[in-house]
Amino acid sequence: MNGAGTMHETLRQMLAVLEGERQALAGLDLEAILGAASDKHRLCGDLEASTSDILDGECRAMLEAARRQNEVNRQIRNLIAANVAARIDALAGTAQLYAPGAARSYSIARA
Repeated sequence: MNGAGTMHETLRQMLAVLEGERQALAGLDLEAILGAASDKHRLCGDLEASTSDILDGECRAMLEAARRQNEVNRQIRNLIAANVAARIDALAGTAQLYAPGAARSYSIARA
C-alpha cells in the first residue's frame, strides 16, 4: 500500500476509534475509554510516520472530521469531569472555587 493509501486507512481507523470513544464516554465505560486513548496515541504515531507529504481531498476531509470528533469527545470528557467534581464538592460540603461570588468575597475579605 502506498503512503496515501496507508494514511487513508489510518484515518479511517482513527475515525472508528473516535466513534468508539464517544460511545464509551456515553456509557461511562472506563476500560473502553482507556483503550480508545491508547489506540488514538498509537494511530497518531502512525500518522506522524506516514510518508505521504501531499494530502488529497479525502485525507483533508477525514482529518477535519477526526479533529471535530476529537473536540466533541474532549468537551464530553470535560462535562463528565465537572459533573463528578460538583458531586464530590456537594458530598464533602466544600465551597465552589469558581462560584460567581467567589472572586468578590475574596476581594472583600482582603480589603
